[in-house]
Amino acid sequence: MLTFVVTVKLLAEIALLALLGQWVVGLLAGSARGSNPVYRVLQLVGRPWVRAARWITPPLVLERHLPLVVFLVLLLMWGAAAIAKVSICLQIGVALCK
Repeated sequence: MLTFVVTVKLLAEIALLALLGQWVVGLLAGSARGSNPVYRVLQLVGRPWVRAARWITPPLVLERHLPLVVFLVLLLMWGAAAIAKVSICLQIGVALCK
């Protein structure tokens, strides 16, 4: 169970950092962000999460708001995984969690 929780937490961290990096590069690059290779790589990493959010959210949510929705959902998922990891580590002993 600990391996599953750690894996979920790691995937959430990777996606969160990719979305955050995409936002920062988008701010720095401005309107030329579509041709920025770093932005495109970060967009590639975050795209599966954004597509999943489009599938889950109602059509009322605008396309440009989807990355924010994904970020918030991933942040909640990361928090839940962190709490679960702490709980499991306290049950089995902290020495076994290293």
